[in-house]
Amino acid sequence: MNDSPVTIRRAGPEDAAAALTLLRELAAHQDQLRHVAVSEERMRELLCREDVIVLLAERGGWPIGFVSVVRHLNIWAGRDILALDDLFVRPEARDGGVGRLLMTGVAGIAAAEGMVVRWEVLKDNEGAQRFYTRLGATLSTKIIAAWPPGAYAAHVGGTA
Repeated sequence: MNDSPVTIRRAGPEDAAAALTLLRELAAHQDQLRHVAVSEERMRELLCREDVIVLLAERGGWPIGFVSVVRHLNIWAGRDILALDDLFVRPEARDGGVGRLLMTGVAGIAAAEGMVVRWEVLKDNEGAQRFYTRLGATLSTKIIAAWPPGAYAAHVGGTA
């Protein structure tokens, strides 16, 4: 990896291929690639939305990481929060502060309106937990429930 500085910028629709490649690398790293269904065309559409924010980390114009957040209403707070979806840095660029730069980019977006940033971390991902704790994040335990279409279809009279 060269010594050029890392830059952080918001991805636009023209970055759909790069964002999707990084997303697939993250999913493969987590053995979850089978769950990635988004196409490049759909990624391009998502990157046009104001509530979808993907920040790319680049070195010498080459993407080396990304963070994705979605802005949405938190009814308890009565205001928007940023929900962090994914943070990923390519293996060859790790331990060089890239993750911190990406999170600092998220903090800059949130700070403009004093928004809370929330995300999930797998229970056994101790490295990520240490990283987030060093940033000042608060960790708490919560059971995350998901209700996929095949599971809820019977409740609405349809099948998925």
